[in-house]
Amino acid sequence: SGKSIGDMSENKTRDLGKPILEVNNLSLKYRSRTGMFERFEHTVLKDIQFKLHRGETLGIIGRNGCGKSSLLRVLAGVIAPSSGEVSFNTGVRRALLALGLGFRPDLTGRDNALLSMMLQGETKKQALALLDEVCDFSELGDFFYRPVKTYSAGMRSRLGFSTILKINVDVLLIDEILSVGDAHFRHKAEAAIKEKFDENRAVVLVSHNAGQIKELCGQALWLEGGVIRAQGDSKSVLSNYNKHIETLDGMS
Repeated sequence: SGKSIGDMSENKTRDLGKPILEVNNLSLKYRSRTGMFERFEHTVLKDIQFKLHRGETLGIIGRNGCGKSSLLRVLAGVIAPSSGEVSFNTGVRRALLALGLGFRPDLTGRDNALLSMMLQGETKKQALALLDEVCDFSELGDFFYRPVKTYSAGMRSRLGFSTILKINVDVLLIDEILSVGDAHFRHKAEAAIKEKFDENRAVVLVSHNAGQIKELCGQALWLEGGVIRAQGDSKSVLSNYNKHIETLDGMS
């Protein structure tokens, strides 16, 4: 149709139907000992609540330590919330794309791509058939057949993104990975997201880059200290967030 994901998210006349993802009163606390008789408790996320429909892209923004990555890992099922609920439609496939997540440094890029796709539900035959496409998109060349421990951070991000891009998932969770690597690949990755994720899929994107969220996301959520400060259409949320950052910069 030629529309970006953000365009589709802002189409108010579209029948959204049942949310593909629903988060209700989600909280996450970490508890640890600071001494023999003392305990420390840190609230990472508190009373998080939102819905996401097919065809929508949600950008999550906030300063370092605000809980963005922790929220994404809860959505992916990597860690369990302390309270509240994360609900997906029956049969929904989700994939978390974070820098180096799950990669075996001693294995080649090819073998890591193969394992990642199989862990996300592809059969070995399906995964093998996709390897050439992963190699081509990643632009790793001969490094695709070398151990991941020899990769730079940018190369790992290219391998991770290229692998997940080829998997047929319903919800893609992206953690800062588009901020790593050269500008050429970032633009290529952004274009691929717009092309691949249509009205049948959804994306949650964590990024420090407000411009990237504005370009890719129709909806946004601003986290501050583990709580939601603002949520709604990306332009409004990012405007409020940028004003907040400017105020903080002026105070420093």
